[in-house]
Amino acid sequence: MVDAVRGSGAAGGNGAGEIFQILRDGRARTKAELATLTGLARSTVSGRVDALLAAGLVRPAGEAASTGGRPPARVAFNPLAGIVIAVDLGATHATVALADLAANILTANTHPLDIAGGPERVLDSVIAEAAALLEHRGIPASQVVGVGIGVPGPVEHSTGRPTNPPIMPGWDRFDVPHYVQRSFDVPVLVDNDVNILALGEQALSWPGVADLIFVKVSTGIGAGIISGGALQRGAQGSAGDMGHVQVPFSHDSPRPPGDQRDLEAIASGTAIAADLRAQGIETAGSSDVVALVRAGHPAAITATRQAGREVGEVLATVVNMLNPSVIVIGGSVARAGEHLLAGAREVVYRRSIPLATQHLGIVQSQADDTAGVLGAAIMVTQQVLSPSAVEARAVRT
Repeated sequence: MVDAVRGSGAAGGNGAGEIFQILRDGRARTKAELATLTGLARSTVSGRVDALLAAGLVRPAGEAASTGGRPPARVAFNPLAGIVIAVDLGATHATVALADLAANILTANTHPLDIAGGPERVLDSVIAEAAALLEHRGIPASQVVGVGIGVPGPVEHSTGRPTNPPIMPGWDRFDVPHYVQRSFDVPVLVDNDVNILALGEQALSWPGVADLIFVKVSTGIGAGIISGGALQRGAQGSAGDMGHVQVPFSHDSPRPPGDQRDLEAIASGTAIAADLRAQGIETAGSSDVVALVRAGHPAAITATRQAGREVGEVLATVVNMLNPSVIVIGGSVARAGEHLLAGAREVVYRRSIPLATQHLGIVQSQADDTAGVLGAAIMVTQQVLSPSAVEARAVRT
């Protein structure tokens, strides 16, 4: 940390961005304590803390105990120095929330919304909802420092443009950030919904876990990968697209050897519903599958458990490659109970190497409906509170 702070000061002429990272844990500290932690001169630290105070990113936090003379003043991170608009878009719903800079959700609202309605219609609705939440809380739009949006399809994260999203007609290559910035002229970050769910799940349920995979089994199937404490998006943002992995043939599977379909076509909620319809059971989609499983329908339970096994066939390879500590399975089909997870565990623990599975947990998501917007808020704060971004804000003030 000492070298990082000194390097930042030399390159940026301020160094406030690195000192701010120390304070992001919420603990109040004196300038003397910060000088000890960084190895910088107290006068240098004082100037950088004053810049952070002027920018509103830190606030006075009372006085420390005196060791003789005037008690030293303490400063702490000010989460209310800005507001983040966080959005989680699903196939049939939208959750819009406001969060502070510590990614605490201040208010949220979920309402039905058809993603197939097209980008302009959907984003206009989201923008209007965000504006209404700001007005209701009495927060001026000038307080907004960033917008984070999760969408149910592949995204080129560097541009924020969805790329060939299968259930989002009209969204391909649409410039989501530019459209939103007509209303909120701040950084707008867009990512796949499974990636933001992975961030939210980690923050809510597994904050101490640095290697986690979140798998969403719903209308489609996808995974968010956190490795070494960081979300892994890959070169173009397609990391974790396990729904389009061809499922290896297994002698344990009822599928014929020539079945070369992708995982999504075999084990998604849509696929399970199609399998049940072929058996003469009325099922339109994932919600009907879940209802049947919860009612104890034998064929629905069997199909869901087999879907879990197919998911496990792909996950077994993922476990060998990435060695996660925890695999969290969420999405609408996972809400049916333990049957999907039981199928996945059965295969993963049998097919993955013992070293990778000896401490591996495969668990059901415990996060609530705010996990997506929490992840979107975290995505934004990671950027707008980065050392370079804080440095720029402190210099402007």
